[in-house]
Amino acid sequence: MPEGPEVRLEADKIGQAIAGELAEDVWFAFPALRRFVRRLRGRMVRAVESRGKAMLVRFDNGLNVYSHNQLYGRWFVKPRGQLPRTNRDLRFAVHTSRNSALLYSASEIDVLRDDALGQHSFLEKLGPDVLAREVGYEDIESRLADPRFGRRSLGALLLDQGFVCGLGNYLRSEILFAARLAPELRPKDLAEDQRRDLAAAIRDITWRAYRTRGVTNDPDDVRRLRAEGVARRDYRHFVFSRAGGACPACGEGIVKSTVAGRRLYRCPACQG
Repeated sequence: MPEGPEVRLEADKIGQAIAGELAEDVWFAFPALRRFVRRLRGRMVRAVESRGKAMLVRFDNGLNVYSHNQLYGRWFVKPRGQLPRTNRDLRFAVHTSRNSALLYSASEIDVLRDDALGQHSFLEKLGPDVLAREVGYEDIESRLADPRFGRRSLGALLLDQGFVCGLGNYLRSEILFAARLAPELRPKDLAEDQRRDLAAAIRDITWRAYRTRGVTNDPDDVRRLRAEGVARRDYRHFVFSRAGGACPACGEGIVKSTVAGRRLYRCPACQG
């Protein structure tokens, strides 16, 4: 499933194509949503935003099309009148005079008023979005100090969208490695400097993944490895999906385990 950085990049791409433009036509596959077509047709798309792993297409009349791709949903942006080559089923489309934004295979789509966003069953449960510019290190550190999360293992907590939203499986492994913390530890087990380091890793690694289109490794190491001709899959991450490879910090072999039902990678020497 795409994680927060990938969903934000998708929102950026869609926004570049349709934001600030009039929606000349709107289409929904689901009959229950077709009543909104008349209210959205001819309105301006004022923004396309991500909220963690969800997306909002925001219109100038206060309506928003919410979607969550889950595993199978996929957006395409095409010049108006063109369709992608795909066997997927079209679920939602916005057509401007120049471009079309087309959502295929997603099953979670809704239309919400601005004042109802906070009551949506998914959105209301989200913690702070790590990629929101107003969310700083201190906001994440305060979440780690919150007693509601104190007894959760870090390996499970970092996948909980109610803690902070936008993190997923590869970010979890990379953040814990960057902070040099074992997934079995809990926030209540951490010293103040460890909480501070973890908060910094959560924000910095997530923003790095957004800016580099999914690369979380140290930028200096990435430049060196690319110059040596190393393939992207082998320089992209510190530890994720690198079981048996050498830890970039100490050379120990990276190990794979299952934590909270998902695969996790760690250095047994650096992280314990």
